[in-house]
Amino acid sequence: MINYSIVIMSAQPGTKKENITETKAYGVAQSSEVLDINAFANHITSHGSVYRKGDILAVLTNAVGCLRELLLEGKRVKLGDLGDFQAHLKTEGAKTADTFSAANIKEVNVCWTPGKDFQNLRDEASFQLVPTRAAQNTAIEVIKNQDTIQGLE
Repeated sequence: MINYSIVIMSAQPGTKKENITETKAYGVAQSSEVLDINAFANHITSHGSVYRKGDILAVLTNAVGCLRELLLEGKRVKLGDLGDFQAHLKTEGAKTADTFSAANIKEVNVCWTPGKDFQNLRDEASFQLVPTRAAQNTAIEVIKNQDTIQGLE
């Protein structure tokens, strides 16, 4: 089940707040839990894996390090149905090709192109509308204040 909330945003993404002329309602996914690599390894072992958590954790940890190493070597890594990983450059423009150099490269990020098992999961997903994080925080504050007020009675 994917939790989502509804937010109102500019109909033209990237528009500065003061220049917004039209808004639309959009759905935004909300993670119900964050799993670190240890929890992910535990999850894999819970599916009847013949490997122990420590073995899976070691493979995942090594895979992360190796993927990073290969991307820094300028290689593209294809991981089957998981997808492809490659370096993506964020650069500052130069007036001409002659004046462009490595100094114009400001960031090197990882671009993931999903494999077939990760392309548009819509048909397999189910959804549940939940309050926005801001609304949840407001509700929590109200509850805390009620507890304080009730404690004074």
